Amino acid sequence: MKIAVFNGSPRKENTNALVEAFCEGAENAGHEVEVYHVGRMKISGCLGCEYCHTQGEGSCVQKDDFEKILPAYKEADMIVFASPIYYFTMTTHMEAAIQRVYCIGKPLKAKKAALLLSSGSDGVYDAAIAQYKAYMGYVGVEDAGIITAHGDENKSDAKLSEVREFAKAL
Repeated sequence: MKIAVFNGSPRKENTNALVEAFCEGAENAGHEVEVYHVGRMKISGCLGCEYCHTQGEGSCVQKDDFEKILPAYKEADMIVFASPIYYFTMTTHMEAAIQRVYCIGKPLKAKKAALLLSSGSDGVYDAAIAQYKAYMGYVGVEDAGIITAHGDENKSDAKLSEVREFAKAL
């Protein structure tokens, strides 16, 4: 299975341990994994201009780093969103990367998706999880699972093992 992991963290330490553990587990199970560090890319939010649907034939009028990740949205069998929680939501970088898929309507081949969330505090995930579930329901992609980690748990052996096992079982 071809898996695209979109890491919304603009900083190296936030979700990287979870992403690395996921990649290790998935690759050990024979999956092909590509990580896109959208948190360090320049991706603007959707303008709602409809260029993509009226004259762009599925391409966005904006020319930025989204063009680097659009092929993954088109070709991946599974999409994984990984983001730290910044004040109850995923990062703006992740939000923009998700919004811009509007140009093609939905991931074209993906049948499954997963969500990895990292935070400093417990109990701050509801908004991000609701958005993810609504998006997956709208585009008809199966939720394969959601894993959250907070505080020291983000780098704990137990949590990283849980992520690896989750990825192996896909």
